[in-house]
Amino acid sequence: MNYKKISVSHISGAMGAEISGVDLSQRLDNKTFDEIHQALLEHLVIVFHDQTMNPDECKMFARKFGSLEPYPFVEGLSDHPEIFEIRKEPDEKRNFGGKWHSDMSFTNTPPMGTMLYALEVPSKGGDTMLTNLYLAYEALSDGMKKLLMGKNAEYSAALKHSGGRAAIMNSTRFDVANLDRAEEASLHPIVRTHPQTGRKALYISSGHLAKFENMTSEESKPLLDFLREHASQPDFTCRVQYRKGTLVLWDNRCTQHRALNDYHGERRVMHRLTIGSNERPQ
Repeated sequence: MNYKKISVSHISGAMGAEISGVDLSQRLDNKTFDEIHQALLEHLVIVFHDQTMNPDECKMFARKFGSLEPYPFVEGLSDHPEIFEIRKEPDEKRNFGGKWHSDMSFTNTPPMGTMLYALEVPSKGGDTMLTNLYLAYEALSDGMKKLLMGKNAEYSAALKHSGGRAAIMNSTRFDVANLDRAEEASLHPIVRTHPQTGRKALYISSGHLAKFENMTSEESKPLLDFLREHASQPDFTCRVQYRKGTLVLWDNRCTQHRALNDYHGERRVMHRLTIGSNERPQ
C-alpha cells in the first residue's frame, strides 16, 4: 500500500512493521486510521514508539478496531477493568505469556487482536516474539494441507502440560479471577481463513492446543508437535523490542506470540488490552 498519512518500516522479512508520524493519544481522522488498519492487515503486528498515553487514550485507540474484552483470569485495573497490568518484579523468575500461544484461543470467539502499552521496560531483553501463521500454512506440503483441511482441534485453557491453569495463576502476584473457567475449551479449525484478507493461516496456539477432534491426546500428539515446531521456525518470525511508551498491536487471527524471559533482576510493566471478536474461526 502507498501510505500517505503514516510512515511504515519493516521489522523483518516475515512480518511486522514500525509505524511513525502519528500521535495515538489524539483522535485519528478516518484516512489515518484506515492506513493503520491496512498496515495491521499487511504486516500482522504494528509497533508505535514514543507514545504518551493514559488508559482512556489506550482504550480509545483500541476501540477503533473493535469492542474490548477483559482477560478472564486476571482482575483488570479498578478504574479500567478492560485493562490488566502485566508486571514482572526483579525477584520473579517466571513471566506471563512465556510460551507460544494465540490469546484466548480456548474461547468460542477468540479475540481479533491484542494491544500492549509499555510503562516500564528492563535495560535489555523483555521482547515479544511473533510468528506469521500465513507463512506457516503456505510452507506446508500439498499433502499436509489436504490432510489438515476441514479438521478441528480442541484449544484448552487448562494448561495441563504446565501443571494446570488454576495452579499457575495462584502462584503469581496477579489478582486472580474466574478460575471456574480454568478448564474452558473450544473446537476450532486447525486451518482458518482470515475474515478480512481471505488468506489461510495455520491456527496454532501451541500452549492451548490439546488434541484433534474425535482423537485422543496420545493420537494427536505426534502431528500437533510437528505443527507446533513448524509454526515457530525463525523464518516465519519477528522480534518486537520495547522502550517506555511503545505501543504494540498484533492480529491474533494469523499470529502466535511469546514473551521472552531474559531480564531477571529487572522490572517490566505493560498494560494489556484485548480486542474482541463476534466471529468464530472459519
